[in-house]
This record gives sequence, structure tokens and C-alpha cells, in this order.
Amino acid sequence: MNGVEALRQEGFGFSSLSNWSRSHESFPTGTSIRYFHASRETLAKRKEDADRLLSHRERKKQTVKTKGKFSKREKKPDKPPVEAPYVPPRLKRLAKGLPEKTVDIFEGMTLLELSRRTGESVAVLQSILINVGETFSSEFDTISVDVAELLAMEIGINVRRQHSTEGSEILPRPPVVTVMGHVDHGKTLLLDALRNTSVAAREAGGITQHVGAFVVGMPDSGTSITFLDTPGHAAFSEMRARGAAVTDIVVLVVAADDGVMPQTLEAIAHARSANVPIVVAINKCDKPGANPEKAVEVSAAKSTGLDKLEEALLLQAVDMDLKARVDGPAQAYVVEARLDKGRGPLATIIVKAGTLKTDRATPAMPVEIEGLKGLPMAGDDVIVVESEERARMLSEGRKRKYEKDRLLKAEEARIEEAAARMETESEEGFVRVELPIIVKSDVQGTAQAVADALRTLNSPQVFVNIVHSGVGAISHSDLDLAQACGACIVAFNVKGGSSANLSAAQASVKVFHHRVIYHLLEDIGNLIVEKAPGVSEMEVSGEAEVLSIFKILGKRRTEEDGVSIAGCKVMDGRVCRSGLMRLLRSGEVVFEGSCASLKREKQDVEQVGKGNECGLVMGDWNDFRVGDVIQCMEPVIRKPKFISSESGAVRIEC
Repeated sequence: MNGVEALRQEGFGFSSLSNWSRSHESFPTGTSIRYFHASRETLAKRKEDADRLLSHRERKKQTVKTKGKFSKREKKPDKPPVEAPYVPPRLKRLAKGLPEKTVDIFEGMTLLELSRRTGESVAVLQSILINVGETFSSEFDTISVDVAELLAMEIGINVRRQHSTEGSEILPRPPVVTVMGHVDHGKTLLLDALRNTSVAAREAGGITQHVGAFVVGMPDSGTSITFLDTPGHAAFSEMRARGAAVTDIVVLVVAADDGVMPQTLEAIAHARSANVPIVVAINKCDKPGANPEKAVEVSAAKSTGLDKLEEALLLQAVDMDLKARVDGPAQAYVVEARLDKGRGPLATIIVKAGTLKTDRATPAMPVEIEGLKGLPMAGDDVIVVESEERARMLSEGRKRKYEKDRLLKAEEARIEEAAARMETESEEGFVRVELPIIVKSDVQGTAQAVADALRTLNSPQVFVNIVHSGVGAISHSDLDLAQACGACIVAFNVKGGSSANLSAAQASVKVFHHRVIYHLLEDIGNLIVEKAPGVSEMEVSGEAEVLSIFKILGKRRTEEDGVSIAGCKVMDGRVCRSGLMRLLRSGEVVFEGSCASLKREKQDVEQVGKGNECGLVMGDWNDFRVGDVIQCMEPVIRKPKFISSESGAVRIEC
């Protein structure tokens, strides 16, 4: 039986195969046969045959299945969920490409609305939701304001929480008043007079170096006002800006005997940027030479004019119609944070809306909270959430975002500093040195202000690098870090224990203990001047006038072969043999060169002082004239200067 007959008995029928067999002597070995018009029974039997040859399509499917690219996964048996830490998804774009923007979020917004505001795709937001453990069915599902903040933080966008007041109790609240002004104009003394206390007596150097918050009850009206006291020194500009950002009214204190000063103008700028009204209080009106103009005239020392100030503040508050949501979760603002030795991290906050259920703190009330695991940053928002798990999730998200932003800024600053250093070194011809500093202070805001003030002392010759800034006393880890990177430690308003001082001495770490910002900046400025490499310059060390000219003939007894000696008298400074000589004629430089010989009374000398006569020979120059001036130039190392202004601003001038 031939092959065709066998195929026909198996149920296949086609005529083209016979024609093909006539043109070919036999079937090639291993060739796959394509079947047409096969019945179902034949196909089933063919699939059961293990020894049959596979078709091209079957071989391709088997190869793909072996690779596992499109293979189906086997269903695993259902198991209880395993608790795992939250891992944020990786964004495909680089962190440097993230936009610096702030969006408004609110309770009950949809995922689609958040996507439109942030500019991120819904798919990315949904993937983050899955990792968070939130359930959703579509992009039109509503999400809580906490989840919206977490999503925004994961994609690197800042948020502003907007709370709806619908159905809430809206009541009048006390005004938040920030006292601002120039240093030593009597801001804290004025507040002491209002509340009959003495805070200024406890301040180092008599100046405020913290942001204080307290409530003052007004005896005449029976109402209360929340006051913020801000420092006046130029180094605490950021602290004044924070005070203006959370305030309703700014009291600008101006000393009648001093007038408008730099920090006065800066306080006005902060108030204008925060769009808050200003009440000007002219203080020290009792001092001789006071010249107050149209304003509220007060005297903190004699407690006069306080009723007028109270009346002005309350009238301004009534005109502003200050109200806030009383019920619901609280929103607050961190004014200051510090580390207490016995109580741990403490934060001073002001409630903006809602009620903080810690002995019931209502809007505009300052409170101090404890029990924190770490120190918050001054200026952070405080929110109340529904559970500890949600609070932990938000805090970890904020911490990650803060660290990411900090690293990005540090990297950008490092690149800019390296470029500036290379440019300066190539232009000036010296190597810029680095001064690493560790800053420790009693409160967070002051540590930040001190670090910012020290950075202003950067100069083309010395780079001030704040390697670490923290709150609390100097620890052994601070000493280890200082020893490792060769840094000095600035301890501001921090008591140094005997053990810490002994360890610092043993580790050869320089520690600066200060309580007044003036003295601190002066010490660090002098250290920068000492550490600066300086710039090498040529300086005129002396001047001599040519009075007579002497000729010495050479071997050939001709003037061309001889040497001219200038008989000079030193008119100023000193003339040195090792210096560079510059010959001036009628005020113009006609020659520069070295000194070949310097003699006084026929004796070779190294230098001749003012008022003495000498003989001087300049190499390759014989054309002296009576009346010429010879300047002696010597190289000197020019060090930078530490300059402090009356306003308290400091700088390094090269």
C-alpha cells in the first residue's frame, strides 16, 4: 500500500497530493505534513499519537510555552494575608524631574480629581493605593484627605489641606498677634508689661532668641489675645517669617529714640508677604530724645499706653471678623520644638481650627505637646487623624519626602559649590578651604537660624559646611562625627557637661559655647579669617626719590659698558633688596625689575628705612633721572575681614 492509499484510509481526501507525488520521487524524511479537511475523529486520534511529527505551529507553541513568556500561572491555594511593611512604588521618572508644586486637597475628593490636580496618571495613583492597602473600584471613588496627602507625598508634591465648614460650629476666636521689630527695641519688655512677667530678664544678653507663644488676658475688656514674640537679630529672619505666616495681626515695635532700622523694614516685608495688618507701637517714649509720630505710644518700662495698644488690637480683630471651626479634628501649626532632658521631645503649637482634645485646646490657643517620637520641624502642620495606623503612615510618608527633598537640595548645593570652587580657584589661584561645623541648640528653630546665619559667612576663600544640625546637649556621637570630618561644634544655649568637655578635649575637637548670637558669629568669623589661605598680592612697601646719579665705567671704559647707580633717599616705608622695583617718571611706570645692588655708606644691606640715603642699582636699567621715584613692591598675603554692621548683619569681605 502506498502512502496516498494509507492516507485515504485514515479519512483524508484530496487530489493535490497525487500531483505533488508525481513531480517528486518520495517524501523527504522528517518533513511535517499539513492536513486539510480532517474529521473530528481523525484530529482526536492524531493528538493522542505520541510518535507523530509535530507541525510548525505546534512546535512554535511548545517553544513559547517552554520560555514561559505567556504561560499561565497556576492558581495557588488561598492563604491568610501576611502583614508586610508598606513599600512605596518606584516612579519611572527621575526624582530631579519632580515638579515643585503645591495642590489643595479635601475630604471626599475623587481619585480622578487628585490625578488632574497633581498631573499624575490614575494608574500610578491606583498602584500606590494597592500598596497602602486601600480598596477601590474605579477612578470615581472618593478618598479621605489623609489618603490624598499620602498619595501626593509619594509622587513628590506638597499639599494644603482644605477642610469644609459645612455643618460645623463656627465661632469667634481670639486674635493671634505677633510682635516684631528691630533688636533691642523693647518687644519682650512690652509683652512682659502686658502679662506682668519678666521674660526679658531670663534672655541671654537681654535679647529674645526664641519664638515664644502665650495667651494674655486683657483685664479691661475681659477678652484674651494670643501673642507670639519673635527675635529681632538679623540671623533670625526665618523665625520672624514663621511668626508672620501664622499670625492675624503684627505689632511692629519701633524705639522712639532709634527709629526705623533694618529689621524693622524686614518685619514690614514679612507682614506684607503674609497679607496681615500692622499696628505700629512706638516704644521707649519716656526716654530723652524720643520723637514719636502718629502711632500707638507706649512705654514698656513704665507700663503706659498699654490700654491704647489693647484697644487698637481688639478693634482690628473685630474689623477682621476672626472666626474658626470649633468642632471636628484639629489643625495646628508648629511654632517651636525642643528637646527636654526629663520630658523628651516637646513641641509648641498653635491650634488653627478644630479642637485638640488635650485638656481641650480651641482655635488660637498655644499648647505644648509631649510624647513625640522625634522632633518636628518648626513650621510643620499638625493634623488629627482617625487611627494610630493612619498617623504612622502619614508621618513615615512625610519623613520620606522630607529626606528626599533634603538629599536633592544637598546634591544641588554640592554641585553648585564644586563649580563655584573650581571657578574661584582658577581665577584667584588659591585653593578654597572647608570649615565643617556641627550646630547644637536648645530648640529646633534656633538651631536652624544659627545654621543659616553661619552659612552667610561663606566666602571665596572659606566654605562653611554645616555637616549636622540638631537639638540637645553635645553627645558622644557628635564628638565622633566632629573628629571624623575635622569639624568644630557650635553649642548655642546648650549647657556643656564636664564629661562632654573632657571628651572634646581628648578628641581635639574645638567647641564654641555661646548664648548670644553676636558673640557666636564674631568668634566663627575670626576663625574663618584665621583659616582662610589668603590671596597673594604685590604691595608697595616703600618709596625712594632719585637725588643724584653715579656712573661706573666697565672694562672697556665706556658709558655703554658701565653701570648707573641711583643715589636715593627713602621717603616712605622701606626699600628691600629682595623686592620688585618699579621706576616711575612723571607718574608713569617706565620700568619694572629686580634690585641688583643696595648699599648704604658703601656697605651692602638688605633694606633701608625711611629718611635714610642709599645707592641702588636696577638690573638692565641705566637711564636714571633726578626726580624719578622708585617704588619697592613686596608680596603679601591678603586675609579676608570680618565685618559686622549696626543691624547685627555680618559678612566676610575678601
